[in-house]
Amino acid sequence: MPELHVTQEAEGKRLDHFLTSNMESTRSQIQKLIEAGSVRVNGDVAKSNRRLETDDVIFYPEAEVITHAKTEVAPILEILYQDDDILVINKPAGLLVHEAFKNEMRATVVDALLESFPEVADVGDDPKRPGIVHRLDKDVSGVMAIAKTQAGFEHLKRQFQERTLTKEYLALVYGSLPKDHDVITLHVTRSKAKGRMVARPESQEGKEAHTEYDVLERLNTTTYVRVKILTGRTHQIRVHFQAIGYPIVGDKLYKVKGMKFRPIELDRLFLHATKLTLRLMNGHEKTFETGLPNELERLLRSLKKL
Repeated sequence: MPELHVTQEAEGKRLDHFLTSNMESTRSQIQKLIEAGSVRVNGDVAKSNRRLETDDVIFYPEAEVITHAKTEVAPILEILYQDDDILVINKPAGLLVHEAFKNEMRATVVDALLESFPEVADVGDDPKRPGIVHRLDKDVSGVMAIAKTQAGFEHLKRQFQERTLTKEYLALVYGSLPKDHDVITLHVTRSKAKGRMVARPESQEGKEAHTEYDVLERLNTTTYVRVKILTGRTHQIRVHFQAIGYPIVGDKLYKVKGMKFRPIELDRLFLHATKLTLRLMNGHEKTFETGLPNELERLLRSLKKL
């Protein structure tokens, strides 16, 4: 069971507020877990309004049974390509790839996938994630490949493992990046104190991570960039840009304290998976690409007018 360690700066915070700040779940979901007795502080079942103390240890479930039925209808997937073995979609922001908590109420990419392709239910390594070889964070949009058959799953999985795919993103970060081109190679690992991912120097523990960026445009308080990733660590792009002091616009989890810029109001991340190049089952290489979603395009245009 994952755990979070309370630092001195979080002393006095309510349990539900602390978890909301450190987990990618809504406050209502977290409160449901607490009410179900699934969250413990120092081994004891705790209430939402419990005030935390320094060095408290919070234990929470990775997957929790919530007995309500889904209240959302599975969306219709925007399909960019499909053959007998592989499906490529344009995932919208706000849609989870798979359940974060068992039987939760929000619809997911998996729900939509099974609605249209029920035969995919037995594809993959995890019955909770049928056909899923990689994922995009809930508030990230863009190109995503899914396996329709076990052969397609193994074919895509091998390309991810061997790093033969090319993945590109478009992002807007706060501040003016010091270089037009750079590569961030900080290690990425999960913080034992905060529970979320952190970046650390290559001399310290963590998984190898490689994020390359090119500046596309410099705006008033932001920089618009194209990002390529060789590795696919959890929250890699978000963690890397936060670590060098240029967090992604709209990111409420990976922020920089004391930032001098006024936050830009955006109810999602300004991070879009714009291009994915992979080999199909017949050996042919193919690139799939989508432009910025309308809401990000509108924001970018408004910033250019400042």
